[in-house]
Amino acid sequence: MPNIKASTKKPKIMSKVKVSVQFKQFELDNGLMVLLRKDNTVPVVAVDVCYHVGSKNEKSGKTGFAHLFEHLMFEGSEHVRKGEFDKYISLAGGYNNAYTTEDITNYYEVVPSNQLALALWLESDRMLKFSVSEEALLTQREVVKEEKRWRVDNRPYGDSSEKMQGLIFPVGPYHWPVIGSMADLDSATMHDVREFYETYYVPNNATLVVSGDINYAEAETLIRKYFSDVPRGSEIPLPKFTDEELSTEVKAILGGSVAAPGVFLGYKFPAEGTEEYYAMNQLERILSDGNSSRLYRRLVYNSEAVSEFGISVEGMEKSGVFLFSAFVAPGHSESEVLDLFDNEIDKLQTSILDQYEFEKARNSTISSYVGRLSTNNGIADALAHYHTFFREPGLINSEVDRELSVSAEYVRDVAKKFLKKEKRVVIFYYPNDHKES
Repeated sequence: MPNIKASTKKPKIMSKVKVSVQFKQFELDNGLMVLLRKDNTVPVVAVDVCYHVGSKNEKSGKTGFAHLFEHLMFEGSEHVRKGEFDKYISLAGGYNNAYTTEDITNYYEVVPSNQLALALWLESDRMLKFSVSEEALLTQREVVKEEKRWRVDNRPYGDSSEKMQGLIFPVGPYHWPVIGSMADLDSATMHDVREFYETYYVPNNATLVVSGDINYAEAETLIRKYFSDVPRGSEIPLPKFTDEELSTEVKAILGGSVAAPGVFLGYKFPAEGTEEYYAMNQLERILSDGNSSRLYRRLVYNSEAVSEFGISVEGMEKSGVFLFSAFVAPGHSESEVLDLFDNEIDKLQTSILDQYEFEKARNSTISSYVGRLSTNNGIADALAHYHTFFREPGLINSEVDRELSVSAEYVRDVAKKFLKKEKRVVIFYYPNDHKES
């Protein structure tokens, strides 16, 4: 292993980035919130429709519906036959996709700006009326099963994320994974599916963003033409969010066809948008961003105890999760990796951060934020997200400053408060042929 030392040269502090995304917003009589942002640099436009429904809106025994609908909404609508949605967009020279989280389901198209009417028509048509057929339900149910086999069942360490989620959220609507239970999906009836659609796929539960090469007046005219006749839905039921704080360290052991033991840790902290969330983002960068980060030097360069590791900070509408994963190198053990991690966290909790690594994290924050807003689609996604979560799309211009205002002392204090051994989940993942020492 080469002897690589972190630079001691203080990084140049990037100037604050002045974020100035200008947009207009209005609301249709049916409750659809619309955000328009003009950028005539290139003849491209992004259309984003964000529904405020994710896996947390489901009920125990009826999970996986939000993710299932991500698939079903491409199976045809009132005036679009099965398979034609993607074809329309592709032939127009664009692309489209969707994603589901615990809190939202998001659909988007990126097309030449002269095809804006097409994208709006397609989105309005699948919002207009329940058009899911029995055949589509059966087909997409099998597609979701195959996705689970590919992402979870047959992927090394794949089931660790589901196990982690269930343990770190022992109760409440974050307890089950976004993909849901296959047994629940198998038992889903057309009545169940229709009820879900008619409850959540309504304009008063959606945000529409158009970002790119547009004329404001023309875009508004098109949106009113295609969306005004979509009927408003009933009042959206809010999920009952209950939580149970862990009072002791929770440990679990998993096994599978993996090449090396794995260590997975999970800690809860407050939701996205809180000061604690921004501090956790800074902490993640300090611990794992690049070869000069604390954990890279400790786990890879110095001890050679892991072959790979990662940290992610997940901000959700009602909670946040700090996740650590590592794959143990030959000649080392999972308990050693855990001790090394804990030792580094202990040091971080009891001393002020080094100015070099703190400024490095701040610089990384700025570059990451600028990168997110470098495309029409990225801006559309951000505007939709901020409105859906906070009803404040203007956060697109101020959130980076909120994160940069977090002090080194506050990052330390947040780490001390939430990265506690007695309030975490620990999963050790062993190869099938592992023998206890």
